[in-house]
Parts: sequence; structure tokens; C-alpha cells
Amino acid sequence: MKILFVGDVSGKPGRRACEKLLGPLRDHYAADLVVVNGENAAGGIGITKPTAKSLLDIGADVITLGNHAFAKKDIHSYLEQEPRILRPANYPDGAPGRGWGVFTTANGDDIAVVNLVGRVYMTAVDCPFRCIDSILSELDGETRTTLIDMHAEATSEKVALGWYLDGRVSAVIGTHTHVQTSDERVLIAGTAYLSDAGMTGVHDSVLGLDRKLVIERFLTQTPGQFALAEGEATLQGAVVEIDAATGHALSIVRINVRETDKIGAD
Repeated sequence: MKILFVGDVSGKPGRRACEKLLGPLRDHYAADLVVVNGENAAGGIGITKPTAKSLLDIGADVITLGNHAFAKKDIHSYLEQEPRILRPANYPDGAPGRGWGVFTTANGDDIAVVNLVGRVYMTAVDCPFRCIDSILSELDGETRTTLIDMHAEATSEKVALGWYLDGRVSAVIGTHTHVQTSDERVLIAGTAYLSDAGMTGVHDSVLGLDRKLVIERFLTQTPGQFALAEGEATLQGAVVEIDAATGHALSIVRINVRETDKIGAD
């Protein structure tokens, strides 16, 4: 089976790229499940009910979030209603929504998707390592295929989690930094790993934001209003191929395409 994972969607340009590219990419890679990180889908920070519904309508099977999961108030109740949207599982008890779920593909295969958030240079949350141990114990026997979205700042924390889970889950894919890394590999015991899937947003920007405003803030060290960049968007992410019988990854391939690209063209 194959899973298409899309890196952090940044505002309207990112949603536009998804609208144009998700369907063609799904067909091109014959993906059985599409997972989209929607952490910044609404105006560059957080997600709203309308933006979440739009991503689901254009082809996302599962939406994962991150440290801005609760930035927009209207999403709180929707997280309780919509099982296809996941917030980090290691938020403390009482946080709205759910952190993982098991999703059935059109072929009848079950795939568990888990959303975690890191603790290094991030807001204090529960331990992601101990949290995933508990979830995997609960999942025992339900499915062999498990994908983790590790939304974290520190590469070391993501790499450590990848090795910690090697052979126990199918894939660990990092999000949050909006910069795609080139360290994709299948680890020794069969877990696909990538430190950061990258960003789905304006290509000529600073992490999806207007580069001039960001540069001005660095130059002056004074507070200023950030704004989303405008221009052509890029969709970044990865495709993971998994042996459904064992749950081990067979391959992981990075994706980096412009919204104007013709998918499948030579």
C-alpha cells in the first residue's frame, strides 16, 4: 500500500496547491491514503472548520495538526465531531479532539495515523515517546500499518523518535519547520523516516510568509505584522510504500512540485 503525506499547508496559497495537485498526485502514485498536515491552513496559523472541510473535500483522507492546533476557536468543537482531523495525541487530558485514529482504505486495509508534537523548543506537553508507547499498546493487533506525524522543532528529537520506533511503526515523518529535509530512508528494522516533509505554500517566501516583512523584522528587531506571501505555491511531502503483510516500509520518496507542474509529464 502507499501513503501520500503532504507537508504543512500554509494559508490560502497552500490550500490552492492542494486543490490543484492532490488528485493528480494520488492518481500518479496510486496512493491508498492521503494525509495532510493542516497546522497552518487558515491564514498561516491554525485551522478553522471551513478550511478543514475544504481540505477534506479536495482529497485529504486525514488532517494532522501541531502546536497551533487550537489557535482558532471554532475548530475546538469540530475536533470533537470530525474523526478525520487529529491534534497531537500528547496534549494533556481534557484537550479537545483525538490524537490518533484507524482509517480504512478503499481496498479495505486499515492504517493507523498518529499525531505527536515535540517538547524541545516547544510549549510543554506530555512525553511523545511514552505517549506513542501507550497508543501502540492499545493498537496491538488492530493493524500492522502505522504512520506518525511528529510535529517538532528539533531534528534530534525527530531522529531519536524514528530510531525509538524503528520496526514498531511503518513511518515517522516530521513536520513544523516548513523546510524539507533530504534524509529520507528506510531505517534498519523497516520504518520509513524523514525529518521534515516541508511546506505547501508560496515558493518564494520565508516559510510561507512575505519575505520582505520577515527580513525587516530581522533587520530592526522590532515587532511587526507578519503576512502570508503571494505567488506560485509548491507542494512538498513524501510517498511511503508499505508491505501490508508486515507493516514494514519498502520505500520513501520525497515530493516537491509546483502548483503549475503537470503531474506525470516527462
